[in-house]
Amino acid sequence: MPIIKSDFSPTLPFKNGHFNTMYRPLFTKDICSYTRKRITTWDADFIDLDFSFVGSKTLVLLIHGLEGSSKSRYIASTSNHLNQKGLDTVCFNLRSCSGEDNLLLSTYHSGKTEDIAFVIEHLLENYNYNNIVLVGFSLGGNLTLKYLGEYQEKLSSRIKGGVAISVPVDITSAEQEMDKIKNKLYVEIFFKTLKNKILEKAHKFPEYPLNKDKLFKATKFKHLEKLYTVPVFGFESPEDYWKKASSKPYLSKIDRPTLLVNAKDDTFLSPACYPTKAALQSKNFYLEITDYGGHCGFIQSFKPQENTWLEKRISSFISEKIQIPLY
Repeated sequence: MPIIKSDFSPTLPFKNGHFNTMYRPLFTKDICSYTRKRITTWDADFIDLDFSFVGSKTLVLLIHGLEGSSKSRYIASTSNHLNQKGLDTVCFNLRSCSGEDNLLLSTYHSGKTEDIAFVIEHLLENYNYNNIVLVGFSLGGNLTLKYLGEYQEKLSSRIKGGVAISVPVDITSAEQEMDKIKNKLYVEIFFKTLKNKILEKAHKFPEYPLNKDKLFKATKFKHLEKLYTVPVFGFESPEDYWKKASSKPYLSKIDRPTLLVNAKDDTFLSPACYPTKAALQSKNFYLEITDYGGHCGFIQSFKPQENTWLEKRISSFISEKIQIPLY
């Protein structure tokens, strides 16, 4: 019955979910120095991997959220913390997210685990690590959970487990939450880069029949999915995409220690994104539901030295449940 009682207790301003969500990207200063390795994919594209080496036999694969990258504050702070604990890290920049557009019309989506499998295989074949742990945030967390369940029968014994943060494990209902007025600002922020990327793809690939008028008028993720995700990735409809991309059906198949941390005040998440039943019925899937934290926030106070709860939560799970020694 792996339901974990949370001890996350922020000060008053950070008990507001919106405040906590926005504080990390706007006001924290985390940066990380990486070594970039570009790998060529099976479909003649490239993926950029950003490593931070400290000489460990354990590698933590970090996967960012929608329109994030290795520069995202939560990625940089997690990488720095894990390095201090004696672990190597590598951030998987999803296609088109590394600062340079990828070569194909297709980029990434919430359920595109074949890219995760390809990167993992590359790491296993080209680096001498005894242990690999996955840590994903939001969309990257959905990919982490889906991969660990979907590929469970094929996983190398060197893949030891994972941690997922602020994950819309049920995309169908989470999309309904994102359509609400409370999330209008976040959607507008995401759309600034997403619409530009789709326009750029249409310019590079004239055969892609983009309706630019509909793109400019789009106000919901469903609109963009209908214009891009569905035709480019071969889904029947946005609803078909939501169903196939969600990690929730795969949680019961996870066979190595894996933690999901979702905050109650995360405005991106629906009630279906708190899978208590799956955790109660599993020996390996752990669920921690915090009262506060927002979306990928989990900031406790205005004092920087007190704002490592999330990073410590990740490293303690790696140490205590996955049982990988830390410094």
